[in-house]
Amino acid sequence: MDIKQCRYFIAIAEERQITAAARRLHMAQPPLSQQLKLMEDELGVALFERKGRSMELTQAGRSFYDYAVTMTKYMEEAVMEMQSFRYGIRGKLSLGINTISDRLIPQALQQFRTTHPQVTYKIQQNESAQLCQLLGEGKIELACVRMPVHTEQYEVLHLPQEALFYISSTPLKSADESGIYFQKLADIPLLLPSTEGLGMFELILQKFREHHVNPSIAGECSDINMLLELVRLGFASSIVPHTVLQLYHEHPFHVYRIQDAQSTVDSALVWHRNRHLSKPAQHFVQLVQELLPSRLV
Repeated sequence: MDIKQCRYFIAIAEERQITAAARRLHMAQPPLSQQLKLMEDELGVALFERKGRSMELTQAGRSFYDYAVTMTKYMEEAVMEMQSFRYGIRGKLSLGINTISDRLIPQALQQFRTTHPQVTYKIQQNESAQLCQLLGEGKIELACVRMPVHTEQYEVLHLPQEALFYISSTPLKSADESGIYFQKLADIPLLLPSTEGLGMFELILQKFREHHVNPSIAGECSDINMLLELVRLGFASSIVPHTVLQLYHEHPFHVYRIQDAQSTVDSALVWHRNRHLSKPAQHFVQLVQELLPSRLV
């Protein structure tokens, strides 16, 4: 048995279908089925129980899964370590970025680029739920997500909390210089960032629910540039985290910080607990930790 067979087994165990595992491994289904049979014959035990189209791990399979993950992890670490001795830190940093990402991440990437000039980058933007799926599939190593997400499978590095701000093309008569409260926004048409049921859209709705306010939602917009332009034109108002104001400060909005308790949003850098991180990813996590305010580390 070799490491390649262990990877085959892990894919089947996580996908729970030969077809899906073959697709993930970019191979045909019959050879994968044959490899599984060879493994079970060599080990002398059944690793899976077939239930219709689903493959469920047996007790022996569950035990072997832990060993297989550990073995592949150590082998990947050994290969990456030897490559770093030979070439220095190089390779690809694959990073998922939330639709509205924390400002710290671009700053960290700029600094990382300076200190690791041989590293290349794959930066992919998506909603937090999709980013977690990409992490699970091994298509990215790190993801900057908006919390909360289910973190049982992930290591989590929390980033600074951000205040929420109400933005509009016209001033609010009921607001003072210190800001505005959710209750005052109940009847104002809002165009919220992200997509209904996901990401920032759901986080903002949850904040309204926590304060027992039923907002007037005019719509949703997953393109932040389009959202800001529509707000500028008076199409609707919006609520955005502080990062948006920092990155798009040239837009002429009337801006009011939301003053209610717990009117902040959280984000985090996450990675899969049972997957080996490449040297570039390890060094990037270390850099982000160094850039965080001391109270968060």
